[in-house]
Amino acid sequence: MPGGRFRYGVTLGGMGILPGAWRRTAAGAGLLSAAGEVAPTIFAEISALAGRTGAINLGQGFPDEDGPAEVLEAARAAILDGANQYPPGRGVPDLLQAVSEHQRRFYGLDVDPDREVVVTAGATEAIAAALLALVEGPEDEIVVFEPYYDSYAAIAALSGATLRTVPLRLPDFQPDPEELAAAVTDRCRVILVNDPHNPTGAVLSEGIRAEIVRLAHQHDAIIVTDEVYEHLSFAAPHVPIATLPGAAERTLTISSAGKTFSVTGWKIGWIHGPAELITAVLSVKQFLTYVNGAPFQPAIALGLRLPDAFFTDAAERLRAKHDQLAAGLDAAGFEVHLPDGGYFTVADASRIGGEDADAFCRSLPERIGVAAIPLTAFVRPEHRDAYRGLVRFAACKRPEVIAEAAERLAGLRAGV
Repeated sequence: MPGGRFRYGVTLGGMGILPGAWRRTAAGAGLLSAAGEVAPTIFAEISALAGRTGAINLGQGFPDEDGPAEVLEAARAAILDGANQYPPGRGVPDLLQAVSEHQRRFYGLDVDPDREVVVTAGATEAIAAALLALVEGPEDEIVVFEPYYDSYAAIAALSGATLRTVPLRLPDFQPDPEELAAAVTDRCRVILVNDPHNPTGAVLSEGIRAEIVRLAHQHDAIIVTDEVYEHLSFAAPHVPIATLPGAAERTLTISSAGKTFSVTGWKIGWIHGPAELITAVLSVKQFLTYVNGAPFQPAIALGLRLPDAFFTDAAERLRAKHDQLAAGLDAAGFEVHLPDGGYFTVADASRIGGEDADAFCRSLPERIGVAAIPLTAFVRPEHRDAYRGLVRFAACKRPEVIAEAAERLAGLRAGV
């Protein structure tokens, strides 16, 4: 393994989970309010606003349609067949095998289902377990692209690591290679990559993926990839970083069933990579959820073996929804930035009075009956000026819902 510097077993003390330290870390991560109460996420806050006002919720990224019938039926059958107790710690063997088959089928990756895969409670737990397993403390750094999914900063803070960010800027939300190289130093323990990217919808270029691998080798870092939108890439088929030359030996690849199969509430994810690193992840995961989703695991195994047409059609259906949403946003006066993948479309509201996206999104549900998320929620406070007018809208809704949202958004141009 690279450099031999990564620990492959941890203890609770080694994770820094002590009462005083926990409170300080949680406060620093924005998990606690000034009064010591649990701070709501922006997603919970905006969704609550949508609920109170009856607004169409294009803020939180959950579909409003169920997944494929055969996958749902497989879960029901598993419950009736008695798959209701603890599954094995690594996951149900058939799902481990299905993940291995999936990675070979779509990407040509050889993954040992018995030693190199762990099933997790969604991708979020996989990310948490990986960072907690790999990070030693504040002397270590985690590099992420900014804007970033909010759990990254929270988990980095709980791990004790220092978070370093590389900005993604318009027009294409690609990082500057020089800024990336400057961020990854010998202190970097993990380069955390989300591709396709939430919230921007960007897909990393071939050159940036290669540069990530080069920097990981140069500085003896581990690459952790969040690829939950892997089957929802529009511009081109998804390319996992683990497929690049020299990458597999130092990459932990994470995905989940929620986005691909429209079952976000099932929380079935997985992580795979070199056996030594997976053992480290499992040593932490067993103290998080221990195991999860016994009847859902065989159902997702079936889903991963669906014909290619299912995966192609899922991407095409979502692309059409993005196009429909973009047309509505454009008609309402937004400047739209079409995504290359994922659930979300980013639009600039500056031309219609949304220069402060945070205030704009908080007023939107009551004003016109649509909820959305400001992009400033995904960046550090000191970096928010670069994203002040940008708003994230979820396209993973039924066409008739998007049409109704577009009709309501048109009220912005009318001065409602």
